Amino acid sequence: MKRKKGFLYIMGVGMAMSALLASCADDESFSTSRGDVLSFSVDTLKMDTTFSNVPTPTRSFWVYNRTGKALRCQSVRLENGNQKGYRVNVDGSYLGTEAGFQTQNVEIRKGDSIRVFVELTSAMQNSEEPQLVSDNLVFALESGVEQKVNLRAFSWDAMKLNSLEVKQDQLLQSTLPVVVYGGIRVDEAATLTIAPGTQLYFHENAGLQVFGSLKIEGEKDREVVMRGDRLDHMFDYLPYDRTPGQWQGIRLMSSAHDCRISFADIHSAYDAVMIEAGDATKQKLLIENATIHNSQGYGVRIDSAKVQIYNSQITNCLKHPLYVEGGDVEVNGCTIAQFYPFDGRRESAIGFASPLPRFEVRNSLVTGYHDDEVVWEAPKEEDAFNFLFDHCVLRTEKLETDDSLKFTHVVYEDIKDTTVFAEKHFRLFDTDNLKYDFHLRKESAAIGKADAETLPATDRDGLPRKKEQPAAGCFEYKEE
Repeated sequence: MKRKKGFLYIMGVGMAMSALLASCADDESFSTSRGDVLSFSVDTLKMDTTFSNVPTPTRSFWVYNRTGKALRCQSVRLENGNQKGYRVNVDGSYLGTEAGFQTQNVEIRKGDSIRVFVELTSAMQNSEEPQLVSDNLVFALESGVEQKVNLRAFSWDAMKLNSLEVKQDQLLQSTLPVVVYGGIRVDEAATLTIAPGTQLYFHENAGLQVFGSLKIEGEKDREVVMRGDRLDHMFDYLPYDRTPGQWQGIRLMSSAHDCRISFADIHSAYDAVMIEAGDATKQKLLIENATIHNSQGYGVRIDSAKVQIYNSQITNCLKHPLYVEGGDVEVNGCTIAQFYPFDGRRESAIGFASPLPRFEVRNSLVTGYHDDEVVWEAPKEEDAFNFLFDHCVLRTEKLETDDSLKFTHVVYEDIKDTTVFAEKHFRLFDTDNLKYDFHLRKESAAIGKADAETLPATDRDGLPRKKEQPAAGCFEYKEE
């Protein structure tokens, strides 16, 4: 604390000395001509969408004097006072209550500039839809000219949870977004049910930790969404929602049991779904009709547990989108694709290790950037190592060893195809803007490769599969 105060003191003295030297060195007069005006780096400062009562990140813009004379603002003020919730600092002067939300006698010498910083904490809007929150920052020159920069944001009312501990059965349901701080913990004797259409926005260090049971009960047209809480942009083209590691994900502890994730969109977490070792003979988790995308760690990691994954998309993770180390695991009708764009050290789409009582992958599409997207660790002689890939499209080398018997009715991608293989499968693959749509294109080798007898009757979207020659992967092919 002492160091910080010292730094601020030195900085303040330095700014005062700079101002004194500038005033001594420049005796030019200030223009009162109405033709001499300021220039701004923006006409409108856009703050993106923000949750009500939650401070936004700080934004800024520049004010330039490109005339040949010095200019002085009699005042710089918020047009609506503080009624909208904007907070403004103009060249070191805070527009607070004591000053009437304005500052006076702001001088900008010829060829010089100042910087303005803006934040917003908006009030509740009493609406389920985001509402416009707008104000103007007014620069009143000595000439009588007034220039305005519009401050613009959308405020979204939200329900807030702070370190929620679920000690008994509880239903989480809201038509408003739910912002989670500090995380959610489900005790061993409790079940948390998340209702259809609920949207959870987790703060940076928040996640969902389950010692009991979790039921995510999304529906076809009302999915449950779990994501980070940042609504702003990292760059103009890239919202934080498309970047990984925004929240901590879901962790099923060893005591967790009878969990289900249905019709859910879980994205931009660190580790999206982590499943700790338990009794592998008892049901731990069913994932169906889910999207797990863009994780900075694992997509789904299973350690010695009984898990089924049906009709689901698990894509773009720094570590394996799917990793299995022991247990009884069944995967059917899934798209597991590894095109993680942020780090060339990304791991393969699927990884697994012994002991492995049962690991079966059926009717699935497994692809990615690597030549081999299906890798495993050599088992110890005494370990069970039972796995099977059936009616799948795989990006991996065709085996000539005894393990080849564990790959039945498999279509192998051409590993020499390193330029357009993704486009051949998927409808949208925009690496510039990090937008992906893993529905199939007509060129995909996955079309017609699944086994109708063993494939689930509906796909990821809840639409019926073709009765003859259905597609491998989580999406049935539909003509574009």
